[in-house]
Amino acid sequence: MIGFLAYSLAGHDKGELYLIIEETRDYVYVADGEVRKLDRPKKKNKRHIQIIKKENQRIDISSVTNEEIKHFIKLYLKGIKEVK
Repeated sequence: MIGFLAYSLAGHDKGELYLIIEETRDYVYVADGEVRKLDRPKKKNKRHIQIIKKENQRIDISSVTNEEIKHFIKLYLKGIKEVK
């Protein structure tokens, strides 16, 4: 799941789009590059996210920056708006 985008399905951040940067057995750690940066990711229960699995929508997180995360999310949202 690491490197995929995911929507939050529950909590005060419901509907927000994040990048999954770490995964444990029951939880994932997500960042959006703005409010939740790489140095302070949000811990989310796996049941509370919806993963967006598209082949071209995965990013290598080994050397990603907050700016690149923001850009990646922005491009994804722009692509959705163009399709509608």
